[in-house]
Amino acid sequence: MATSPPDPNPLDLHSVDALLSTTRSVRRKLDFDRVVEPELLYQCIDLATQAPMGIGGESWRFLIVTEPERKRAVADLYRDVIEGFEAAGRLQIKDTQRALIARLPDMPAMIFVYINAPAPGAEVAAQVGFYGSILPVAWSLMLALRSRGLGTTWTSLLASRQAELAQLLDAPPDSTLTVMFPVAHMKGAVLKATSRQPAEAVTFWNSWGEAGPDVR
Repeated sequence: MATSPPDPNPLDLHSVDALLSTTRSVRRKLDFDRVVEPELLYQCIDLATQAPMGIGGESWRFLIVTEPERKRAVADLYRDVIEGFEAAGRLQIKDTQRALIARLPDMPAMIFVYINAPAPGAEVAAQVGFYGSILPVAWSLMLALRSRGLGTTWTSLLASRQAELAQLLDAPPDSTLTVMFPVAHMKGAVLKATSRQPAEAVTFWNSWGEAGPDVR
């Protein structure tokens, strides 16, 4: 019987699976007093930019904010966005999100993930191509932070206030913010896999609604 050739790039699947299944939003149990070392952040960004590259090429840009005054200004804008969405009934804030809002100015670092281009129009294919060139990088960055014991959460609400944020951060007007990661060393946070629907419940084969083979 024919055998498969050896994998030229073997991986430690246990570690990879643990990383993918336990990368969670961390809003509590963070060390607000410990500096996040710049070399760690550079390592994580180096890993993030290895993500698959879309039509935009290497158009990603990262802005790291550690200055207290600028962090407070960003936190004030973030609180304003949250409260506006809540008042309009567009968002129900969790207790953990309120904790994040309260401590956001104390985060040792904030990483803003930009794409160095103006956002496209409303056409779906253009949107998919545009954000498909940057969001894989953002997700890889979150994984890299997790792998180094740094807690963060994926926050995208500031994308609704592009002009105001650009003014706060001196960002060029033709750049587009996608995600902001508040970053701190974790302090006793326990990350584990959460409950999700199994693959069979959310996957179709060959046509929409058609179940696949029963393999479990």
